[in-house]
Amino acid sequence: MAVRISLLLASEATRDVPSVPAEVQTPLGPAAARRVRDGVVVVPVLRAGLGMLDAVLELIPTARVGHIGLQRDEMTAIASRYYSKLPPDMNGAFILMIDPMLATGGSAVAALDLIRKAGGRDVRMICIVAAPEGIALVERHHPDVHIYTPVIDDGLNGHKYIVPGLGDFGDRLYGT
Repeated sequence: MAVRISLLLASEATRDVPSVPAEVQTPLGPAAARRVRDGVVVVPVLRAGLGMLDAVLELIPTARVGHIGLQRDEMTAIASRYYSKLPPDMNGAFILMIDPMLATGGSAVAALDLIRKAGGRDVRMICIVAAPEGIALVERHHPDVHIYTPVIDDGLNGHKYIVPGLGDFGDRLYGT
């Protein structure tokens, strides 16, 4: 299910991705087409974002991939970075940041800060479930980032988990 939803969200988020004229060969002859231009970067937030990556690469197989590892402290709900590897020269790239859950927004803002520091400007965030608190924080810190999500749940509980939400997406996805 995560792959299907991710593919639909990525299709919507890339609706206006820059493209260039191209030509394809059909069984009856050449036809004019459009091809996604080079410069698309997909950045999953580890580890749960990896569950969305294959769907996005199915849609844009030529995209470069970066990774940002953030770990949330269960007591404070504050994210700390443990890994970051982004492609060189992200200036002018069309960037899709993928993370299935947007709860407090702390991880999203931290990841977006890293992407900005690496030169990324045109960023779209794709998430499967979001909370109003997370959306508000991202909008406050990165107002130009568009968030694509099929559902905005009620809010966060006392442990800063999305309610009703899905629980820990990475644990559910990987059976841990």
